[in-house]
Amino acid sequence: MGIVIWALFPFPTSSPSQVHNSTQYIDPDWVFPSDSDPTALLPDFPTIVVDVMPSVVALTTETSVRSFFGQSTEYTVGSGIITDDNGYIVTNNHVVENARSIYVELDDGRILSANVVGTDQLSDIAVIKIDAADLPYVYWGDSGALSVGDWVLAIGNALGGGGGATQGIVSRLNVSVNIDGNTLYGLIQTTAAINPGNSGGPLVNMSGDVVGITSIKIVASEVEGIGFAISSDEAKPIIQDLIRYGHVTHPWLGVWAQTVNPLLAAAMNLSVDSGALILEVVNDSPADIAGLIENDIIINFGGQEVNDIADLIRAIRANEVGEEVEMVFIRGENTETTSARLVEYPTS
Repeated sequence: MGIVIWALFPFPTSSPSQVHNSTQYIDPDWVFPSDSDPTALLPDFPTIVVDVMPSVVALTTETSVRSFFGQSTEYTVGSGIITDDNGYIVTNNHVVENARSIYVELDDGRILSANVVGTDQLSDIAVIKIDAADLPYVYWGDSGALSVGDWVLAIGNALGGGGGATQGIVSRLNVSVNIDGNTLYGLIQTTAAINPGNSGGPLVNMSGDVVGITSIKIVASEVEGIGFAISSDEAKPIIQDLIRYGHVTHPWLGVWAQTVNPLLAAAMNLSVDSGALILEVVNDSPADIAGLIENDIIINFGGQEVNDIADLIRAIRANEVGEEVEMVFIRGENTETTSARLVEYPTS
């Protein structure tokens, strides 16, 4: 059997006279268009590290642990961020929680004991203080100005080995992650390597400003390069309350909810594809008293649009305990309005 060449490479329908192989169409000087300087693609990481590192401390905590064999001491390492020249240091709550003693190693090698100023388990933020003055400190930047793809540096006491830095980019913004039943909202996801000991250290932008507090990473055999930081915009009001009052008072609505997205809306035949879907209403809570029920979808809270659960949490925390707040919600096909008087978040 012969090979049918034309079936694979059809002959052109035009005659040779119609094909123009003229030099008028070539350009010997052609190059790919470029609007950037290839020598300026990477930021000046060393200068940023030199500027920020003196304001980052290594933490070691001692915690009493009771076991079958009796009482023992457990040591945990972490990082902290010097926030002013009088010794206030920001870190994660989980780094200092239940600590019997806290020791801070400064960049100049000094080791000082620290006292807890205040902690907030819901946001995983804590402030401690050392007895020192004229300390180097960092400036807190605007995490709301970040975009996916921006360069960032994570600086801290990785693996307890002292100050170190890792570079990465912003992978996602406004991420929610559930840790041991507590959901952290408004997180920055980054490819910068975050290891044990980094917790509580700064995530900085290319101006050397803190845009996040490195907090957690996902550890699994199939997962690589996924770390999270508490955004500076979420952290700053918490830090300020801890320093001013020693605690944070969170307003509470009293619902368990999840984000409505198009996939969930289609699966549950919902009438909207965004909002906060109520899964459970706590008995005698402000939400219960306001008449909210399971499967209601909150779409506006206190005048703020609610597209997801993070929006709802942010809107609740923007109000004060005791404040009466109007809510717009979807029940079935109907849009309804109610109001709730917020109370303080229950501690137990």
